[in-house]
Amino acid sequence: MPIALVCPDCGTEYVDRWRCSCGHPLEFADQPHPDPFGPDAREGLWAFAPFLPVERRVSLGEGYTPLVEAPEWDAAFKLEYVFPSGSFKDRGATATLSRGAELGVDRVVEDSSGNAGAAIATYAARAGVDCSIYVPAAVKASKVRAIERAGGEVVRVEGSREAVTDACVAAVEDGEGWYASHAWNPAFFAGTATFAYELAHQRDWSVPDAVVLPVGHGTLFLGAYRGFRHLFDSGWTDGMPRLLGAQAAGYDPIASELHTKRRGSSGRNDLADGIQIREPVRKAGILEAIEVTGGDCLSISAEATDRALDGLHERGFYTEPTCAVAPAALREYRERGVLTEDDDVVVPLTGSGLKT
Repeated sequence: MPIALVCPDCGTEYVDRWRCSCGHPLEFADQPHPDPFGPDAREGLWAFAPFLPVERRVSLGEGYTPLVEAPEWDAAFKLEYVFPSGSFKDRGATATLSRGAELGVDRVVEDSSGNAGAAIATYAARAGVDCSIYVPAAVKASKVRAIERAGGEVVRVEGSREAVTDACVAAVEDGEGWYASHAWNPAFFAGTATFAYELAHQRDWSVPDAVVLPVGHGTLFLGAYRGFRHLFDSGWTDGMPRLLGAQAAGYDPIASELHTKRRGSSGRNDLADGIQIREPVRKAGILEAIEVTGGDCLSISAEATDRALDGLHERGFYTEPTCAVAPAALREYRERGVLTEDDDVVVPLTGSGLKT
């Protein structure tokens, strides 16, 4: 029996719905707190099935991405770009499509600038269900090909990223499919929480001093927060890392709220197209995660992103531009004294350069 959803704001409970009638995002009504066990990495991210509120039904063996030392950055990189569809979004897609399978859905829809759409289309193909992905008209051709080759229908929408979401929501409300949203669907965040479970296991149940992550809708940022908090609350770890965000200049509502005067950001960062979100659905949750962990969020310019991307490529990390905002932010956090050279830091590299 699928776990019900509940609104944390008004308390209304649903068997299934993409948003509460009061407008608030929904969460799972029950959150498992498993006793200690020995995860088997051969099971991929589903090694942590006892932590997850969905059953494994749609999978491509995803998870346990490499954790490698990056001495040039005095950090470790977790290579999230080696997933089946080329980004960390597969964490959310396997959980979301598994939730859809529990509910018996036969068609899913999603809105995306690229990676989430490719992930949902890939796992919809694995599940054998139809799929439509709403994308910006100017989306990169490589990401459209990834969606279409998985059998997904691509619906191009003129205008802003917000216009794409509005068009997709209208289709959902017209009954055109189940909303497999990486911003709204709580199953997606249950999937991205496995980033924290894996990282802690790979480090023998210790957590780093800090994790630096890109932030658009906060899909990985909030997933990491929920995962680390879940481990701590369940008694598996003895602390939580500071969560430090990186947003694209011009698309930086979190950084703007935290820093009325910002340096290191000028104009618009259109290189980081994967995080061009001006109104994150779960903004309050992102701010809570920053406050609880003693974290922060910075706005990163296109110039800093480009420099960081060159540095990654020169050292063998073939990533897309969006994920370079996190290494760029790492440098600025150190310049500001937020982090020292001695701090134990992990940075996820979130998307493959093969789709750029």
